[in-house]
Amino acid sequence: MNNKLAIGFDLDGTLWDSLEAVSRSWRMAVNEIPGARPLSDETIKGVMGLPPKGIAAKLFPYFDEKKAMEAFDVCTRFEIEYVAKVGGVLFEGLEETLEYLCGKYPLYIVSNCQKGYIEAFLSYHRLGKYFADTENAENTGLTKGGNIRLVMERQGFEKSVYIGDTQGDCDAAREAGVPFIFASYGFGSVKGPEKSIRDIRELREIF
Repeated sequence: MNNKLAIGFDLDGTLWDSLEAVSRSWRMAVNEIPGARPLSDETIKGVMGLPPKGIAAKLFPYFDEKKAMEAFDVCTRFEIEYVAKVGGVLFEGLEETLEYLCGKYPLYIVSNCQKGYIEAFLSYHRLGKYFADTENAENTGLTKGGNIRLVMERQGFEKSVYIGDTQGDCDAAREAGVPFIFASYGFGSVKGPEKSIRDIRELREIF
């Protein structure tokens, strides 16, 4: 295996679509939060990929920061339990692509999610064997770019490329000093990406 190059992935919108499961769990959660208002699909989709504080602020703009984070904590508790039970929708060709890439390069996931979310993804879909490492925003308090560098240093990766579906992912790759590949099939958009893919299976051609 070539340990000089590693391939990093964002999760939501890059490896799977969990929007339906997340939406259902958050709607169940708001029923348990005093003063919380119903959440629309548009609002939920619009926060995918943001760090926890950013999500809390957009979901509960009528709460102060402390109460918004407490409300979001309730949402994440419901979310992890629900996603672990029902999973999400894997993008077509994902596992075959991971199996191919894993045979040549170490793979890792860095996401702006909470503790337990990546683990729920890996456990439900039995994909943990393909990844050398994972990291999330809640665990470290770092930016996504900071977490990319953290994983690289922790694992001794000399070089990396990061694959994601939002401008935030692109910015994180730049912060980490690694090339970025835009997953245009995902949730977001990126201004002038140097390289993009329309299907995750295209990674087999690139690598």
